[in-house]
Amino acid sequence: MINLLKIEWLKIKKYPAFWAMLIIVLLTYPAANLMFYNVYLRITTQKGTDMLAKMFLGNPFAFPETWHTVAYISSFFVILPSILVIMLVTNEYQYKTQRQNVIDGWTRRQFMASKLMDVFIISAITTLLYALVAIGFSIYADTFDATKMWEQSYYIGLFFLQSFAQLSIAFLLGYLIKKAFIALGIFLFYYLIVENIATGYLKLKAEKIGGDIGRYLPFEISDRMIIAPAFIGRFGKDIKTAYEKSLSEVPSQIALSLLLTTAIWLLCFFLHRKKDL
Repeated sequence: MINLLKIEWLKIKKYPAFWAMLIIVLLTYPAANLMFYNVYLRITTQKGTDMLAKMFLGNPFAFPETWHTVAYISSFFVILPSILVIMLVTNEYQYKTQRQNVIDGWTRRQFMASKLMDVFIISAITTLLYALVAIGFSIYADTFDATKMWEQSYYIGLFFLQSFAQLSIAFLLGYLIKKAFIALGIFLFYYLIVENIATGYLKLKAEKIGGDIGRYLPFEISDRMIIAPAFIGRFGKDIKTAYEKSLSEVPSQIALSLLLTTAIWLLCFFLHRKKDL
């Protein structure tokens, strides 16, 4: 497994799209969080309401809240590495490298394990970038307090799991369709339009259908592991109750994410064992 990890890393780092994605993420994560930080500053520096706003909001970009805030804002851009994953897997079929790997002595299981390593590597790098941005904002936004630094650091694990789950969905789509343009079109259409419309509709109909079943949609499963921070969330009139309810659902969303991700990879291993090369 370690050898596969090394081989896939050597392959990925030679891929121009990987470095392009890395640069875009390096720019996007800080820029998006800076935009929200500037909004926070405007709210907390207005004369007459500044003290009240600071008392109510605290500093969401200081430790330990920065882990939560930056994770939530950055999670909107997991779509970027997802696009890279689709390009990587479809290129395997376009250039027939998967067939060459088998000719070189790889088993079908090793080939699929190498794709699992691809998704793991990209998820880990994305998570590392998120962690660096969170630490950077905490130092920039407030006096560094090492005693609180790791209090909510479990969001690092949640962000990794969210990234890995959503990149796994992207991989499955690319693996099944094999054509980059078609796979990307379907992925973006579903991710940006279909699931958002479905989630909103199911929330409106939650009382009639006996619960919010939108939480079981593929991307929503992992999205709800990292809920909106209280200062930017839309939780209705009773903010505290709704926020606590969302927090209470996080463990079940983690379990669903693990279940979905495991099912995706078991399906991929099974299909690849049966398919013709």
